Parts: sequence; C-alpha cells; structure tokens
Amino acid sequence: MSKIIELYADFSYNDCMPAKIAIIEDDQAISQMYRFKFESEDYTVETAENGKLGLELAQTMKPDIILLDLMMPEMNGDEMLKKLRATSWGKNIKVVILTNMGEQEIPEEVKKLGVSAVILKADMTPRQVAELVKEQLK
Repeated sequence: MSKIIELYADFSYNDCMPAKIAIIEDDQAISQMYRFKFESEDYTVETAENGKLGLELAQTMKPDIILLDLMMPEMNGDEMLKKLRATSWGKNIKVVILTNMGEQEIPEEVKKLGVSAVILKADMTPRQVAELVKEQLK
C-alpha cells in the first residue's frame, strides 16, 4: 500500500469537518452563551427557541449532537425528543438534556429515548458543558 493510501486509510470526510451542534433552548441568554462557547472552539452551531423549530432545525441541519431543554413553549423538549427518535434521520443523533430540573424529576420516558447525558444548567459552566459535549462526540 502506498504511503498516501496508508495515511488516509483511517481518515473520513467527517474528520476534517467541524462537528455540528443544535442548541434547542428557549432562554436566549443561555442559548447564546453556549453558542459563543462552541463557535469559539470551531463548532458549527445553530439554535432554535422551541421544540417545534428545533425539530425542523434538526431535520435540515442533521447535527452531530443536540443540546435540548425540556421546558419550552410551543413544543416541549420531551415531545420533540419523541418525534426526533421516531424518524429515520433522528433516531441516532446524540442528545444531551439541558435542564433546571433535578435528574429524578426528568420523566422516565425521556431517559428511555437514548439520552447521552443530562446537564443541570446551574451546576455546569459553559466550559464544562463544552468538555462534556467533546466527550460525547468521540
């Protein structure tokens, strides 16, 4: 095998593309805070302020990971997650729940829908959230 072929044998197109993150959060201050943090680390970031818009965003963007608030107007996060998981394109997208609820308050059904992690907003800095997301993307 030539040196060039060996070099690229384990290389995929996605290795050179920045990860895509969708932030579905109705609190614009929180949404923008996370957006700025991830963009400063060269991620591609899009936001939506409710589950309905978030589902549309996820379908068009096809993010690598979604940060999803549960308590939102129009369509809440658990309803959006159910609809996302019912699609062929959304059934395997990694989802991290952003919430102010305690973990025991999160509906059991949400946990059964393939959530990668739960973040209590008050307990983690944007830097800590970014580190958690990096781990989930590996």
